[in-house]
Amino acid sequence: MIPNVRASRNAPKTGREDKEKPTLSAVSLFSNCGAGDLGFAKAGFRFTVLAEIDRRRLDVALLNHCDTQGVVGDLRETWPDVVKTYQGSATSEVLTLLSACPPCQGMSSASGRRGSENDPVAGSRDKRNLLVEVVAEVTNVLDPRILVVENVRAFLSKLVLHPKDNRPVSAAALLIELVQEKYEVFPFLTDLADYGVPQRRIRAFLTFIRRGDVMVETLRNAEKVPYPASCYDGEEYAVTLAQALKDLGAQTLDARSESEAREEGQPMHSVPVWGDGHQYQMVAAIPPGSGGRAWQNSCCNQCGDVSVGTDDATCPECGGPLLRPVVQEADGSYRLVKGFRSSSYSRMSPNTPAATITTASGHVGSDLTIHPYENRVLSPLECAYLQTFPEDFEWGTALEKWGSTLVRTMIGEAVPPRFTELHGQALINLMAGSVMNLAGQDDPRVGKAEERLAHRGNGREPSA
Repeated sequence: MIPNVRASRNAPKTGREDKEKPTLSAVSLFSNCGAGDLGFAKAGFRFTVLAEIDRRRLDVALLNHCDTQGVVGDLRETWPDVVKTYQGSATSEVLTLLSACPPCQGMSSASGRRGSENDPVAGSRDKRNLLVEVVAEVTNVLDPRILVVENVRAFLSKLVLHPKDNRPVSAAALLIELVQEKYEVFPFLTDLADYGVPQRRIRAFLTFIRRGDVMVETLRNAEKVPYPASCYDGEEYAVTLAQALKDLGAQTLDARSESEAREEGQPMHSVPVWGDGHQYQMVAAIPPGSGGRAWQNSCCNQCGDVSVGTDDATCPECGGPLLRPVVQEADGSYRLVKGFRSSSYSRMSPNTPAATITTASGHVGSDLTIHPYENRVLSPLECAYLQTFPEDFEWGTALEKWGSTLVRTMIGEAVPPRFTELHGQALINLMAGSVMNLAGQDDPRVGKAEERLAHRGNGREPSA
């Protein structure tokens, strides 16, 4: 079972419980559907303002954060409204936590147009890569005690052009530069599977603490950093995909037909219908539990198993297409689909944490999206579970009104609440003077983050 998750997954929503219990004020930027902030809320932070560009996502977020005000719109224009909303709220104390998760699409390895990490011109084409300027603006006005920023690994090292003098600099380094007069920064690069999240999800974190705050001295004296110590022992993962799916206990589905592709009364547990054609047969030919790829299939729908090479697209006996990712040319011939053969059209391995849950979780040709045993992709319910969404997370009418694509996108872009709860608990303990269960300065996750930051402008590619 996922460690400590079930208790938190059944927790009441923010603002519904223990109203007499002291909480710590928080504001969220780029809030998405609010899932990641639920972890901080469970730890003890109370969000006064959530800000999100998409009205639909914000509506979902506010369903799960009661007594919280929302600011909708592009933060490059609306950040003053965030400041005014917080300053005009009943919460008048100094802001404790500012949480920010700027869009990562321009930096993500899933983006085919992002360019080389060392090409600042390419990095600056996507203006979202410079949204850290907004984070700095809000930080410098609201002056939170703690700022936490999450993003993909390339956030630390992918170069963009500095908005003032065109120097090559990473978005992370730019943010550090913009707030360094007031804040001490602690970088971290980790696989969230090391914290009981049942998926491989490598993410970069920057936690900023005000200079002169007692927390900085406490960390320095103890040789610690403001992140939780890992629950992974280096030999056996806390949670494998097989264990997570067993714990969820969702109904078996099959993409062959409409009736088999959904669970009655559970709209989140449904998958795209493929019918009984080539795509379905191709997936069915990948041995269940193997973690195998359709590219490796050596069978024909008509002739069964045949002897073929790795680059063959057709059966040597009947000339028909192999049960591999193929396309038919105008002249009737077949060729293999052009794509990443190492991970596309592949079953997830059941014996490790799941592959990263992305916004493309509903596409069979995306990286590692096929169920480890069943002939289908994962359902939104399963993806949300692997992202450690609370069981009582409210979607309202999102699925019915906007469809599964948007819901899958919100799930794929979320920060797993499992980690933000642990991080929030670590920060609250640190504010109380305790360094128990904090990662050490010598933790390799610290070194990896610092290494990527160190290479941010010298033209060298950082290590993996």
